Amino acid sequence: SVVNTTCSYPQVMAALNATNPGVAAEFNASPVAQSYLQRFLASPPPARAQMAAQLQAMPGAAQYIGVVSEVAGVCNNY
Repeated sequence: SVVNTTCSYPQVMAALNATNPGVAAEFNASPVAQSYLQRFLASPPPARAQMAAQLQAMPGAAQYIGVVSEVAGVCNNY
């Protein structure tokens, strides 16, 4: 669902802040993460799939996969 999301960056951030404030605080403290998410959302689905696969292979990123899936499922509500 994250690869095909139609949500904008502000929608994703609103959903993240609402569903998981702790992770949102960590994310907001990381300009690199913010930039990556903006690039991800601006990319077409095939590029998003590749970016998502790269993230899943990163040690530290795996802990956020559930949060990302949750946000992708509700971000259209924001």
